[in-house]
Amino acid sequence: MLGKLLKYDLKWIYKAVVVFYILAFLFSVIGRGLNSIENSLVFKTIGQISMAFAVGMMISSLINCLMRSWARFVRNVYKDESYLTHTLPVKKNTIYVSKVLAAIICIFTTVLVIITCLAICYYSQANIDNLKSVLEITASTYNTTVLNLIFIISTLIFIEIVFVLLIGYVGIIIGHQFNNGKMVKSIATAIILYMLTQLLSLAGIYVLGLFNTQVMNLINTTDMISIDSIKNILYFAIGIYIIYIVIYYLVGKSQLEKGVNVE
Repeated sequence: MLGKLLKYDLKWIYKAVVVFYILAFLFSVIGRGLNSIENSLVFKTIGQISMAFAVGMMISSLINCLMRSWARFVRNVYKDESYLTHTLPVKKNTIYVSKVLAAIICIFTTVLVIITCLAICYYSQANIDNLKSVLEITASTYNTTVLNLIFIISTLIFIEIVFVLLIGYVGIIIGHQFNNGKMVKSIATAIILYMLTQLLSLAGIYVLGLFNTQVMNLINTTDMISIDSIKNILYFAIGIYIIYIVIYYLVGKSQLEKGVNVE
């Protein structure tokens, strides 16, 4: 049953997101093609504009991935579609897992599309050499490898997006436990949770600094910032966001299992 739920969730989310994928790809190809025409200021200008549109579509695809995931959750669990959803012989936990997996899959494919479109727009041997040079210098500075550096940065970005996604789900679930103003309270709950979590992260960094002088040096900007302190902050950020993801996933699941007030 999870597979069927996941299929329909993905189909609903991608129905709109795929449009932004196509537009991002088309504008990337058009921009790259026009920019390749030499000695033509008009074509190069249009090409740059097309690439700007492509970047806009990439950003829109990620935003719509999150928005469609949240909208699917609301419509399918609380709105008109919920009457059919809750008559299915499936546990609320399975419904929740399907929604989370569908959103994460969409986030992953969106990131792949963004990387592909950026490559279409800006790939050249000169750009690759420059990027490689920057990565090698940065990796050498942080006493790590290029692959490890890319892994750390990409992992941090990905889990931060998943973290925002789950906060949205928890906000929706808690907000819809009220009788009135459900959407307003859902948004307010998500914002409050996000702010509280960020404050908790800052407090965690400060506590880490009490046991690690290098991290405390980073907090105290009057002191010299060391490479090790920045690395510790990055590793701490990855670890704490993973903990947040697990916590918010479990909170959302437990709150949904308590019951649903269908509108």
